[in-house]
Amino acid sequence: MNTPPLTDIRRIVTALSEPALIRLITEIDDNGPIPPRSSGRIFPDLTPQQIRHATEQANTIGLIHTRVGGGIGLTESGVLLAEVYDVTARWARRHAYPAPTGDFTGRIRHTFALLTEPRVHAALTADPFPRRTGAGTPESEVVEPGLAGPWRLLMQWLRANPQAAGFAAGELAA
Repeated sequence: MNTPPLTDIRRIVTALSEPALIRLITEIDDNGPIPPRSSGRIFPDLTPQQIRHATEQANTIGLIHTRVGGGIGLTESGVLLAEVYDVTARWARRHAYPAPTGDFTGRIRHTFALLTEPRVHAALTADPFPRRTGAGTPESEVVEPGLAGPWRLLMQWLRANPQAAGFAAGELAA
């Protein structure tokens, strides 16, 4: 399977790493659809503009849909992205990344950023017969153990959701 170029992955990961978007998707995944006009109560620390932007972004990417009665729920794509977020945060927590303590959103953001570092990206996309680095260590060993799990899940999500690449490209051009 082809992996998108690192620059495309960076753009998409940046869009998917918006704290308000992460919170919106995981809130709906954890607690069910958000009733109409409840987002201010559910996200009291976010401004109405942040909530609106995250909702518009999620709608454009196809992560949410309006439910009968006006609330918002997750699409299949949104459910799968919530799983990517969960797996990523679990890996980060298990490996105390980026620090022994941290919040769910921060762990996702930092781990997504790690996945787009050139050396990590190269190790994760290397062929199954690893080359040796100058020190004689296979490139795949440069990557933290288990990081391939979140990477594979993220790549599966990206392949299944090409609209995210289009959105990220348009988002950065605006």
